[in-house]
Amino acid sequence: MILLIVKTIVLYIIITVSYRIMGKKEIGELSVVDFIVTILMAEIAALSIEEKNLPLLYTITPIATLVIIQKSLSYFSLKSSNIRNIVDGRPSVIIKGGKLVFSEMTKLKYSLDDLLSQLREKGIESIEKVDYAVLENNGNLSIFQNVKDYPFPLIMDGEIDYNILKEIGKDRKWLEKLLISNKIDASDIFYAFYRKNKTYIIKKTDLI
Repeated sequence: MILLIVKTIVLYIIITVSYRIMGKKEIGELSVVDFIVTILMAEIAALSIEEKNLPLLYTITPIATLVIIQKSLSYFSLKSSNIRNIVDGRPSVIIKGGKLVFSEMTKLKYSLDDLLSQLREKGIESIEKVDYAVLENNGNLSIFQNVKDYPFPLIMDGEIDYNILKEIGKDRKWLEKLLISNKIDASDIFYAFYRKNKTYIIKKTDLI
């Protein structure tokens, strides 16, 4: 019994330290990778407690491996938007101009019942009252009832989103003129978004 208590305490400390290493996130903000790692770590810890004769090293090793995988994917996701899209997915516009985007809903297996439920949770009784609704990577629904308040992400990590350009009624030439006027190249931009007829740019050099 004493050995079981000691083992449980050690596992608690190991898992707590592991989560500190992986970074602070609320449950609702966990990415797919974070969620999978969380489930696997819980299963490994439970198995270790059930199997009394299982050496602690056999538990520590897979947990440490999962932490390394999670940290590696987080690092490469920061460096590459392509990897980030594969690992975390991309936000999807579900409502545009008060109308449903069925193609996106079908692709994401996101039902009308799910949408209406999340709208009711935010006190919105009608789809027509929503200018834009974006299903985020973590499953949360971001709602904009005033289209001018919606920040359209034009550039992320130096990569231009041409679909967004089309969305705001702009083209490549408009963006090129914008970059020239700001004396900056797209590759030097960490994040640029269009909101209320203005473009806001955060340079990579602005980051601390």
